[in-house]
Amino acid sequence: MRNFHAGGRSPVLGTNGMVATSHPLAAIEALDVLKAGGNAADAAIAGAVLLGVCEPHMTGLGGDCFALIKPAGANDVIALNASGRAPAGLDAAALRAEGKTTIEAEDIASITVPGAVDGFCRLAEAHGKIGLDRCLAPAIRHFEDGVPVASRVAFDLAGLGDHLTPEARRHFLNNGRAFAFGDRLRLPGQAEVLRRIATHGRDAFYDGEVLDDMLTALVARNGSHSAGDFTRTEATWGTPVDGTYKTHRLIEHRPNGQGATAILLCNILAQFDIAAMDPFGAKRFHLQAEATRLAYDARNRFLADPDHMTRLDHMLSMDTAKSLAGLIDPARAMTAPGPLAENVHKDTVLITAVDKDGMAVSLIYSLFASFGSGVASPKFGILFQNRGSGFNLIAGHPNEAGPGKRPMHTIIPAMRATGRDIDMTFGVMGGQYQATGHAHFMSNMTDFGMDPQQAIEAPRAFADPMTGQLQIENTLSDATFAALSDMGHNLVRPDGPIGGAQAIQIDSARGVLIGASDPRKDGMAVGY
Repeated sequence: MRNFHAGGRSPVLGTNGMVATSHPLAAIEALDVLKAGGNAADAAIAGAVLLGVCEPHMTGLGGDCFALIKPAGANDVIALNASGRAPAGLDAAALRAEGKTTIEAEDIASITVPGAVDGFCRLAEAHGKIGLDRCLAPAIRHFEDGVPVASRVAFDLAGLGDHLTPEARRHFLNNGRAFAFGDRLRLPGQAEVLRRIATHGRDAFYDGEVLDDMLTALVARNGSHSAGDFTRTEATWGTPVDGTYKTHRLIEHRPNGQGATAILLCNILAQFDIAAMDPFGAKRFHLQAEATRLAYDARNRFLADPDHMTRLDHMLSMDTAKSLAGLIDPARAMTAPGPLAENVHKDTVLITAVDKDGMAVSLIYSLFASFGSGVASPKFGILFQNRGSGFNLIAGHPNEAGPGKRPMHTIIPAMRATGRDIDMTFGVMGGQYQATGHAHFMSNMTDFGMDPQQAIEAPRAFADPMTGQLQIENTLSDATFAALSDMGHNLVRPDGPIGGAQAIQIDSARGVLIGASDPRKDGMAVGY
């Protein structure tokens, strides 16, 4: 039970259906889809696509998505990988010959083919109930009419936009400046694209006039992208990976997402008596930071396109976790980050939904960096992701950039199971923080008995593998900050909060859904 004298939110309760996401409008429209007879897959599509105008710097039709789906009446989770591939013309050797050692976020080589639209269409066809046209109707209306900019979105947008191309500035800035709180942001070009997808399906995006518009922007910047790269785009179905954290199973998407990193991190933390520690104390955050450094080092060594990754079993092995845990000094921080520094992002949205029949969906959808690559198509304003920044240019590395490959992704949807039963669907956004966020959330509930809302609101810290800094939210005490400094951590208080999260717990015994949404974002959980 939370302290009602303090600020915060209570969990949201429902019995028939629930949605949790990072913007109120998307949550409400997705819930309306449930109430109108749609299922959790329909609701997730409706809310996720709408977030492209509610949080346009975070996500959009030019991005990628991953989803986990628990069908009604079953506990076998299905994974949807709707991440796009590098164009066939991408050549790592040629980039190295130009003197490049990484693919920078604004390099045309960072633009991979958008995979999300194909994913939404395949999800609706395979698991939806009411049809893609009904799922997209709320987004079409709001993209056309506009959405007032919410508080967290305004905070994020301030100062963004310098890297936008002239075409992108025309679509995503307000007379040359960032949209501010309460300004109404419209994307009518994308509304037209969505109308065409609703009528003609995925080919309306990956072929014809919309494709021509996208290729115009890419070819003008000497991109190697071709029509074939787009028409060949296809989301793939698979099975998730899973591990355990004490009494629960953690179910994650397979690579090329970093879900295996979250499982490895949980396995490392399971070697310590976290429950005996102060949940907001230095000892706990020190161990989490050290475990993060080790797990992310493994990620950077091994994680890649599933067709090129060979060490997944090694990452998931408890023996690996035990060996890594043995490297941690409980009283002193490591002095060096991992050996690799793949470019990673900060901007993502997640929506999770559960319906009255027991279907659960966790779906994550992203452009990579803020406003992605900054490149948009001139007519329709399709903003391209720069997910190719997740590749590296190390010859022979499994995540080396290459034609038709999927880059390492940081975005990961998740579910939790107790025994055989899926009892929670969730996700923690925040770029590379996500794997740490999943482990922190699981530990908050398992080790400290927090409810989902408390587990989401609790203070966060993140050992950034690129900088070697330990980021500490300002909700952690000065005493904890000082103690971590004494342990040798290079501490920094970030300007904004670390990540965001959404969760729905499924209490089957009582027939109750328990929703939680992160106050670090503008959104909410809603149920009926």
